[in-house]
Amino acid sequence: MAKRYRPGRRTGIAALSLAVLLGAGCAALVTQERELTFRPVREVSGWFSGLPSDVREFYLPVSDAPGAERLFTWYWPSDNPSAPTLLYLHGVRWNLTAHLRRIENLRSFGFSVVAIDYRGFGKSDGDLPSEQTVYEDARAGWRWLVAHERDPARRFIYGHSLGGAVAIDLAASFAGKPAQARGLIVESSFTSLADIAADLTFSWIPTSILLTQKFDSVDKIKSVDIPVLIVHGKGDRYVSPHFSESLFEAARMPKKLLLVENGSHNNSMWLGDSAYQQALGELFGLSGAPEGDAHVNGRAQAH
Repeated sequence: MAKRYRPGRRTGIAALSLAVLLGAGCAALVTQERELTFRPVREVSGWFSGLPSDVREFYLPVSDAPGAERLFTWYWPSDNPSAPTLLYLHGVRWNLTAHLRRIENLRSFGFSVVAIDYRGFGKSDGDLPSEQTVYEDARAGWRWLVAHERDPARRFIYGHSLGGAVAIDLAASFAGKPAQARGLIVESSFTSLADIAADLTFSWIPTSILLTQKFDSVDKIKSVDIPVLIVHGKGDRYVSPHFSESLFEAARMPKKLLLVENGSHNNSMWLGDSAYQQALGELFGLSGAPEGDAHVNGRAQAH
């Protein structure tokens, strides 16, 4: 297949690939790589008009250590007291105030939702994130969820874009242990950061060697031993849907892939909402899932 070069897609990832190539090993360059990987925003997004009255806001310590940094957190319980609870992990841009609509959709699908801002984002403590710190932050959010939902069959993990890589890392950490979660949902994500960098720049750049921020999801998902739903918009111009197809092929059974016709990087959840809910019902046994959506192509493999 011919390589698709789109000038508009050569953003921070492309810049960091070339920068690392020219100065690998420099500590300052590692910082620059993190700056180009993460785009944390402190300010409230321009389209945020406030929270529903039943959303709880609080600060969650990253650890039990004295003076531990804190994550700004939302918890939006379902009206159904027996609803499963989902940990929401966002991507590299904006903060929670830009994610309310997606969180609202997930709640409408039947979840209670706990959502964190990584350190450096929004009202959370900390400065520049790294691969390691966002993994630690996800684990802190998960510990809170486990403490408030004792039944592993009612625990879910969701990640969007780079948050999908964070979600896969968290789910992979459960491998070989007693059941910790009912399922993993990954939307608009990728196989590894190096693969994204290669897709946006030039194939001859040895990105897998040079980049320090790996987010190597395609290897980690092989060890995930809970059901996996992978969703991607077929019209995503930022992260190609072929990355989700590769994740799907690498994942264990049971699993399901939804490719949303005309879906972009951000709108697949509401453009293909009925098929999304149908997939949740088929793969995870969640009730209330409607009939399929003609706008969505799905491939399922499940026991």
